[in-house]
Formats: sequence, structure tokens, C-alpha cells
Amino acid sequence: MPDIQISAIICTHNRDAYLGAAIDSLLAQDFAANFEVVVVDNGSSDRTREVVEQRADDPRLKYVFEPTIGLSVARNTGAKVASADILAYLDDDAVATKGWLQVLYSAYYNNSKLAIAGGKVTLIWPEGVQQPRWLSPGLAGNLGAYDLGDNLIYIQQPGSTPRGLNYSIRRSFLEEIGGFDPHLGRVGKNLLSNEELQMTEFALQRGWQVAYLPEALVAHNVAPERLQRSWFLNRGWWQGISECYREQLAGRAGIAQLRRGSERFLRGLYKALQYFSDPAERFDKLVYAYGQIGYLNAAIQGLLSTSNKKSSIS
Repeated sequence: MPDIQISAIICTHNRDAYLGAAIDSLLAQDFAANFEVVVVDNGSSDRTREVVEQRADDPRLKYVFEPTIGLSVARNTGAKVASADILAYLDDDAVATKGWLQVLYSAYYNNSKLAIAGGKVTLIWPEGVQQPRWLSPGLAGNLGAYDLGDNLIYIQQPGSTPRGLNYSIRRSFLEEIGGFDPHLGRVGKNLLSNEELQMTEFALQRGWQVAYLPEALVAHNVAPERLQRSWFLNRGWWQGISECYREQLAGRAGIAQLRRGSERFLRGLYKALQYFSDPAERFDKLVYAYGQIGYLNAAIQGLLSTSNKKSSIS
């Protein structure tokens, strides 16, 4: 297909129940030029391939199997298979609005310094389910919710970076930094994260821009199993581990991590007590505190590993 302007990429692992709707939302895009849809099957054992083959008569659709499990690995595979200079990543359990690709492409076309862009994310609750009373707006972000308002914003703080489920990146920038880091990003049931935050840090350090585009709207399905408190505690644990890994990759590992983690753990517990009468905020702070235990666990493992390496060398 000649002159493909933007490549939409779905990285999927055992989500056949949602995948069809995600693909269909991309094939139905109202886009003025040519685009393609790349589905990266990341070691799925369900009906993923069949779901794609049901739509194989559309020439814009590509399928590739990536056996090495890991979101960052799958994203890099998608980038290699894709044809365009602009890469737009949509989660396999999300649905894009009809103008999603056009909004993203126009932003890059009009700004040569734009490296990363993403848009607003709303949540689709399971049928008959409402947002739990114990779920704070902050924890809703762990389900993918992302809303910085209705105006274009250039991100200055990495913590405000666009969500990976509604995410785009310029190929030249991705190649400049060597692709998505496989040490970060989800691997199977291990909820490692922070890869988008790291990418934003790299972009800002190198003089690129990162944008929030409210009109690039995506809706994200909330899986029923994610509405358990245990899921959020597990998510918080892996968030702590991810933060520790990110610091180690940035050369900030060491004994200071134990102090940072301990201070944040105590702060989380203190704030949980402050919000004792508010079930949503109380649980939010408990998840934060629990995440710091994951952070400290990873920091201690890192220190022990470094110590063992030094002992073996000496």
C-alpha cells in the first residue's frame, strides 16, 4: 500500500474477547489519507489469530506473531513491521473514536518537534457495574483513565505523560533512543510499567516535545477482575518495582533508594490515617504505601546483586 501516513498498532496477548472491537474501531477510522493496522500477537493461546483472520479481507490489516512475551518487545516488533513514520498504539481492550488517527497525524504533521502524543481516555465499565465507592480518581488512572482537560497541553512533567493504551510516537525519535526498553512494560501477568514515563524523560532531555491531545479520544474497557482491591494492590506493588528499575536504569540505584522508599512508605501510611473516613482516598494511600514495599524489595535485591558481583570479582 503506497504512501502510508500513519500505522496503527495493536499489541495483544490473550484478549480475544475485546480484540475484535479494537480492530474494527481502527478499520472504521475517518482518515483522509492511507493508513494501516498492524496486530502483534504476543504469544497468545486463545482465538486471537482467528479474530484477525475474520477481517483478513481488508488489505489495510497486517498480522504478525511475536513469541517473546513482553509489551515493550511487542511494541518494537510492531514498529519494525509498520510502514509509516508515525506509529499509533492502541490497547487490545480499547476502542478508538473515528477521528483518532486524523487528530494524531495532524499534530505530527504540523509540529516537526513532536516526538510523543496521546489523548484523553474514558472508561467503559462492565455491564451493570458502577465505579466502586472505594475507587479514587487517582486509582482510576490505573485502569487507564486519563483526562488533562479539553485543551492541547505540552507535557513538561513525565508523570503526566500520555497513557500507553492511547499513545503515538515518531519513528525517528524511537530509533534515536533504541526502541522501547524491554526491562520496562508488562510481561505476562507481571504488571511492570513506567516505559511511557521513561520515553517522555528521554524526549524532553533531547529537546523533543510531548503533547496531550484531548480530541484523540479512546475508551478503555475495564475488565471485571480489575475491580477487586487485590488487583490494585498488585498493581501498586509492580508500580513500586517499576519505579525502582527505572531509577536503576537511570544510574540512581544505591543505598539512597532505601531511604526514599522508607520515607514514601511512612508517608502513605500517614495519609491513609488522615483519610480514614474517606474509603476511596484511604485505599488510594494504602495502595501507594504497599507499592513502596515492592520498591524497597526491588531495591534490596539490587543492592544484594551488586554486592554479590563485587564479591565474585574480588
